[in-house]
Amino acid sequence: MTEALDTIASVLEGTGDYRVLRRVRPFVDFTDAADEPTFIGLILDTETTGIDHARDEVIELGIIKFEYGASGRIYRVIETLNQLHQPSKPIPPEVERLTGITDADVAGQRIDDAAVREIAADAAVVIAHNASFDRQMCEGRWPIFIEKNWACSCHQVPWRDEGHEGMKLGYLLTDYGLFHKGHRAIDDCHALLALLAAPLRSSGRLALSCLLETARRPTVRLWATGSPIATKDALKARSYRWSGQRRCWYIDVEEERLEMERTFLSQQIFKREVQDLSAERITARDRFSVRTNPEASG
Repeated sequence: MTEALDTIASVLEGTGDYRVLRRVRPFVDFTDAADEPTFIGLILDTETTGIDHARDEVIELGIIKFEYGASGRIYRVIETLNQLHQPSKPIPPEVERLTGITDADVAGQRIDDAAVREIAADAAVVIAHNASFDRQMCEGRWPIFIEKNWACSCHQVPWRDEGHEGMKLGYLLTDYGLFHKGHRAIDDCHALLALLAAPLRSSGRLALSCLLETARRPTVRLWATGSPIATKDALKARSYRWSGQRRCWYIDVEEERLEMERTFLSQQIFKREVQDLSAERITARDRFSVRTNPEASG
């Protein structure tokens, strides 16, 4: 039956008048032994009661543990984890509408902390499609994630350069002719695994290879401390962000761009030579963490 439906789908697509979306299918492991060094990675997704890592709680955790090579090729799925958790307060209506998770679904449920520690213990990298959110939601509950390298498949893969208009998981899947049941943790993990295992549309490089290359590169956070108020529009136009906690504009740049950025600040913002501005080196070990969130409390 599946072959017959695939044939129909191919005929429809062949007319040029239709696009057919196929459901994300389980990853098929490679049967041949890897001919390169291999590592362990995690794809992780959370569903939560809200977006505040200090107050909100994880109500569902999905993890896929997989083996990948230095080339970015994904060889096999090792293990999956998908668990619900009853929060201390009722699930907000808007979260229930988005995820479909109800108070009845999570009643009496608890994520097994020991199982989470075990599955994450030997991971070289943890990947999430919005790592700044998922990492901060996970660190307080599971400290093992504090010292892990993290990568963000949403912002550290050049999706737009590869011809995609949107970076949300559902949009990217559609561009690849796929769909999935969104906003459930393990389903989002399987969808992301399918994207990372595929070649990018323009360059043909494996998406995971591009992601790991970007994640490995250190960045520098440069603070424009004391910048004149009148220069805020110029800073915003150059992608500087405002930290309400530090009352200061800042930007994250790759190390090779640091001197170029100092020159911009000297010439366009301060109108004088500035070499004493605070600059913090950030690697995958700290990136997206509460520790490097300019708005984190404490």
